[in-house]
Amino acid sequence: MNMQTLALAFMAATAIGGVAWVFLYPLLSGEAKAEKRRAALAQTAPATRQIDRAQRSRREQVEGSLREVEQRLKQDKKVTLEHRISQAGLSWTKQKFLIVSGILGAICFAVPMVFGAGPLAAVGLAFAAGFGLPRWLLGFLKKRREKLFLRALPDAVDVIVRGIKAGLPLFESLKVVAADSPEPLKSEFIAIIETQAIGMPLGEACARLYERMPVPEANFFGIVISIQQKSGGNLSEALGNLSRVLRDRKKMAEKIQAMSMEAKASAAIIGSLPPIVMLLVYLTTPDYISLLWTHPTGRLMLAGCVLWMSAGIFVMKKMINFDF
Repeated sequence: MNMQTLALAFMAATAIGGVAWVFLYPLLSGEAKAEKRRAALAQTAPATRQIDRAQRSRREQVEGSLREVEQRLKQDKKVTLEHRISQAGLSWTKQKFLIVSGILGAICFAVPMVFGAGPLAAVGLAFAAGFGLPRWLLGFLKKRREKLFLRALPDAVDVIVRGIKAGLPLFESLKVVAADSPEPLKSEFIAIIETQAIGMPLGEACARLYERMPVPEANFFGIVISIQQKSGGNLSEALGNLSRVLRDRKKMAEKIQAMSMEAKASAAIIGSLPPIVMLLVYLTTPDYISLLWTHPTGRLMLAGCVLWMSAGIFVMKKMINFDF
């Protein structure tokens, strides 16, 4: 009897333990929660794959935009004379520029011949005045225009950022900049608005800014707008970051200019010493130094001195100019 009771109690305890194992162990061990997490992950896996696919698509769009900009820059490396004239801010045509250069060269050839200079000196002066001087003026006007553009661009980007945060569309913000900005920023943004008005996408119109204003900052602005138009994103944040980058580049340029002023002053003094000494010697003893342009050997020496001085000034200029 006692053995039967013990056997029944053992079987009952085993049954109760089995039932408890089946129903309580998953709750106590966390397998039920794990199954729920697996089910939730199985449900969210398609959404995660869609997000990854969207991110890959956006990266591909960004890479494609950068590739297009790089290809366009490679194609536009050869700058024509018309582009150089427009980059300098002039409204001249190519024919007018060539006519003015020819007239200037003819005048500088005729004047030395009238005063009895040799034909070699007249041809050299005519070449310098008809070919070198106009192109040097184009470069000077282009650099001055770029400096004015870079000075006003960070403020213009800040205006666009504030307009977008206030709820204005990008095109309306560009109109505000075109209406209130100084030249040449005003004319460049008016060109963007006019280009977009005739049917060109706004991103491409902004990317073409680099063709008229070939500075890295204009290229940055065009790339940001072009990428945002194609792939979306927070434009105000991207332009805010661009504004900080532009201001940091401006600070760096001013710092480099301040640090290189001593070298520039030394180069200016070294380059101006020979002409100043030559002028002082001519004022005190003109017969002594006049042999440089009256005697054939003196002319040869003077030409060599001008050549070597020009080479030295060019080397010093390259040493103290920094591109970043």
